[in-house]
Amino acid sequence: MIKNMLITLIVALIVFEIIEHVLVPLIGFMFGKKRRSISGAEGMVGQVVEVKRWNADEGEVFVNGELWRAVCMVPLVKGDKAVIHDVEGLLLKVEPLSD
Repeated sequence: MIKNMLITLIVALIVFEIIEHVLVPLIGFMFGKKRRSISGAEGMVGQVVEVKRWNADEGEVFVNGELWRAVCMVPLVKGDKAVIHDVEGLLLKVEPLSD
């Protein structure tokens, strides 16, 4: 009787550990990659920025409480809004915000 209870307890513990340490992380890995990153460079793409200083095709924009260096193929003016479409190191590539 006690022997059967111990065997059942040990088997249940082993099954629980396999589920906890193999299946749950595997499921999290498979479904976790589909979410868009909310931090880092990937999280900045698509955000709206405000132009603080601009000269020809480059200047500074304000995003997430910081000033960033940015470039754009279209001339911008201080106060304009733009959208980040790419991040290369510490340089943002922006496009004018279309209404």
